[in-house]
Amino acid sequence: MAGRIFGSQRSLREANRANLLETVHKFGAMTQVELAELTGLSTATVSALVHELVDDGKIETRNTVRNGRRATLVTLARNQGLGVGIMINRRELELQILDFSKQSLANHKLPLADGHQPDETLDRAQVLLSEAIDAIGADFSEIVGIGVALGAPIERRDFTVAVPGIMTNWDGFDVKGQLEDAYRMPVYIDNDANAGALCEARIGAAAEQGVRSFLYVRAGNGVGGAIVINGEVWHGVTGLAGEIGHVQIDPLGAICLCGNRGCLDTVVNEERLTSLLSVTYGNLTLEDMVRRANEGDPGCRRVISDAAVRVGDVAASTCIAFDPEMVVVGGTLSLAGETFLEPFRESLERKLFPDVVAAIDVLPAKYPVENPAIGAAIMAIENAERADLG
Repeated sequence: MAGRIFGSQRSLREANRANLLETVHKFGAMTQVELAELTGLSTATVSALVHELVDDGKIETRNTVRNGRRATLVTLARNQGLGVGIMINRRELELQILDFSKQSLANHKLPLADGHQPDETLDRAQVLLSEAIDAIGADFSEIVGIGVALGAPIERRDFTVAVPGIMTNWDGFDVKGQLEDAYRMPVYIDNDANAGALCEARIGAAAEQGVRSFLYVRAGNGVGGAIVINGEVWHGVTGLAGEIGHVQIDPLGAICLCGNRGCLDTVVNEERLTSLLSVTYGNLTLEDMVRRANEGDPGCRRVISDAAVRVGDVAASTCIAFDPEMVVVGGTLSLAGETFLEPFRESLERKLFPDVVAAIDVLPAKYPVENPAIGAAIMAIENAERADLG
């Protein structure tokens, strides 16, 4: 009986620790009194947990004044400097701030209108960054660099969008130059799939398995891919390596945003997939479809599993070309779990050499949606570390 009571008390304490850390991560720096209000814990419990977490190096405290009274401000502990990651695609902007231990200190998202303008979007990103830095009680001098993950192929020679039309209004726009002028610090640009793969290679599914060569597939409103060899993203000569979304699967198919006909992206994208359900379901988003599939809806499950087969067919050809240890799958469609992963695996295995090589492991991404922004921040941190080494 005593053992059970002790175990339940320990579990409760761990849950309270996690609740407190999650609250500080979500809302930023706050006093112990504010923490007690938000978590529902007593001020005495919060005080004890704060002391414990300071000793563990998880959080930091400093004196402040609130409403004319002295108070203790609680923030997440920061290791060395800060790396900023910004993800921008056709529909969304996401910001991540990481320290050098690759702990996320802030994560914020904003929806974007179709056809958003680069200047306006970057202005919003800068406002979001300022607010996030204030919220975690940090200073801009702590930032070592900014990584940007764009939802389009990137030309490695000038770091602009490589294929016109994929991100409306962003063709030829100098994101790197504009942000470097604004912040006077290094800025690094890559596409969202490559940044997502870097995240999974460093702190995600591949890292946890000790795998250093893998294919990353990002399936959602379009399909992205990235190749990781010996722990590093392989960009190719122009930066277009791994762009499986623009592999032709139907010579007579629809015209893609890239200008070619019948690309995988013309079949696996939000508009196309949700249109298959519009007669019976009305207007759906991709997230709606995934949610319904996870609730057991047969129509949504069918659309997602059929999409998985098409993506698996193309991924198999890439696997034959460079023979990875593993395939890591992320993106919105991967949130459907085995509804997507099982037919993807079956399609992949069917197209690989039978009885010649072992089946390639397929794992869900650890950070299926957030990994481009996280990877962009890691990109900034790792470049700063290389610069320090000379």
